[in-house]
Amino acid sequence: MAGRAQGKMSNRAMLQQLPPGTIGRLLSYLGHYKARCVLVVCFIIISSLVSAASILFIRVLIDRYITPLLAVAAPDFSGLARMLLLLAGVYAVGILANLAYNRMMVTVAQGILKDIRDEMFGHMQRLPLRYFDSHSHGDVMSHYTNDADTLRQMISQSLPQTFGSLMSIVAVFFSMLFVSVWLSLFVIVFIFLLLQVVKFITGRSSGYFQQRQSTIGALNGYVEEMIHGQKVVKVFCHEDAAKAGFDRVNEDLYRNDSMANTYGNILMPTMFNAGYVLYVAIAVVGGALAINGVPNLGLTGVSVLTLGGIASFLQLSRAFVGPISQVSQQITSVIMALAGAARIFALLDEEAEKDEEGVVHLVNARREGDALLESAENTHLWAWKVPREDGSTELVELRGDIRFYDVDFSYTPGKPVLKDVSLFAKPGQKIALVGATGAGKTTITNLINRFYEIDSGQITYDGIDIRKICKDDLRRSLGMVLQEVSLFTGTVMENIRYGRLDATDKECVEAAKLANADSFIRMLPESYHTVLSGDGSGLSQGQRQLLSIARAAVADPPAMILDEATSSIDTRTEAIVQHGMDRLMEGRTVFVIAHRLSTIMNANAILVLDHGEVIERGDHAQLLEQKGTYYQLYTGAFELE
Repeated sequence: MAGRAQGKMSNRAMLQQLPPGTIGRLLSYLGHYKARCVLVVCFIIISSLVSAASILFIRVLIDRYITPLLAVAAPDFSGLARMLLLLAGVYAVGILANLAYNRMMVTVAQGILKDIRDEMFGHMQRLPLRYFDSHSHGDVMSHYTNDADTLRQMISQSLPQTFGSLMSIVAVFFSMLFVSVWLSLFVIVFIFLLLQVVKFITGRSSGYFQQRQSTIGALNGYVEEMIHGQKVVKVFCHEDAAKAGFDRVNEDLYRNDSMANTYGNILMPTMFNAGYVLYVAIAVVGGALAINGVPNLGLTGVSVLTLGGIASFLQLSRAFVGPISQVSQQITSVIMALAGAARIFALLDEEAEKDEEGVVHLVNARREGDALLESAENTHLWAWKVPREDGSTELVELRGDIRFYDVDFSYTPGKPVLKDVSLFAKPGQKIALVGATGAGKTTITNLINRFYEIDSGQITYDGIDIRKICKDDLRRSLGMVLQEVSLFTGTVMENIRYGRLDATDKECVEAAKLANADSFIRMLPESYHTVLSGDGSGLSQGQRQLLSIARAAVADPPAMILDEATSSIDTRTEAIVQHGMDRLMEGRTVFVIAHRLSTIMNANAILVLDHGEVIERGDHAQLLEQKGTYYQLYTGAFELE
């Protein structure tokens, strides 16, 4: 019912629903191509004038060069031949103008789409993680595919055709007045009645077209989820349920698309047949006026309605109805494209991640005696470059001292995830976070990276409030190994180098050795130059995780965050990797999230979280002595869920 109600909306109502400024913003992109757009307008005007002039030429051709020859015994066709050549030249000018503006609009459309895609992707890189957590990946992808494609069609086809049709309507209308005012009035009345039919049809279809845009985004999102989770679907025999879910979304798309195209496809036959009706009606009315000797009123004065005038007016009527039908059809396409543009601009209007307070930067440092100086080379010694009130700067050695003071945080207002959390990680300590799913472990690491901002409290890094540290520098100081590994299309070497783009091949190999990934990499067809695709689908989960660890190793960060880093690795491989991880973590402050308690027994401090609160802290031996929650977890009295 909702879809039907929306389908009944008029084009005006649809335009009113668009966010303010959508059309203006879209036209602003055309401003980058002003010269070409001016030429396009000129060529469209030339094409429209040529079309009207060529039809008027028929009147002259019949009345002055064909009718007189019918009464001559030995007609001279030389004049007629010259006029036909002239008419061919006029048509040639129109064809060339039409070809020129269509080719120009294709390049303009592609240029605008490139600008929009570049702007979208650049802005997307600046969006906070909160946006991607709340929007389906398929729907985001739909902005680059379906929404962008509707814009391409509008800019390259709908806009020039609509403008060309409007120019043709104006040119043909004045041409009709030039031939006969009486017949022109008859055409106006007929067209007014026809437009009421067109208004009804386009009003029905436009609502469904906009609904289709949203449904396609939902369909893309569903398909993306099913492809990503295909293994889970098969393991749990969820194929039928997945298909049923797809059928529901696909049914919505089918209904909206079918209804939109049903009404849209009615339009052209209606206009086409109406043109025939008008053609016959004009022939009858025009013939009656000519036979009865009714004076013909034209822009040049009163005259007799001739055979050439009637023939010319018949062609003008066809040329008048055709553009009206094109405008009616293109309006729906334009509205559909504007709906896509509104979705694109909604993405561009999403608030980018802010870093207004970030004034502290991470720099390489070196020691000269007791002094700490900034270095242009990588010395494996880092410092925070802190501005002073007098305009000078101070270097504070990066030691990895991270502390939480009474931190509260919630993803959704009113639903706290962390409550009054206070904790500390001294330089070089390995801090393990333990707790049930939803206890807040990953949230703590997200807050350290400033992926989200805290509601209250304070987090410091070497005594500096992290809100004063530039986000890029803060994250550069923190290496992360996640449970879900993301590999990119490219060689193994390129995927490892993703951790530090200026790393040499030798450094990448050393990092792979540190992560114990070197042996399996050398067994690949092209070793380090083997091309990975599909998120490394040709590798096992353990191998993908080893590459992720190697990527973190080559980044050589001062601090590390390991979020279930070894959860996807078998026990035997885990022992091998753990040795490499220990070497990687040596001398660094490390936060470890783990469900396998065996992997964190050597942690300097273990924090047990429950419903967003730290309920226990101590090393493995101390927590066992307390015989609290950790003791129960370790002895199997109850398990993490």
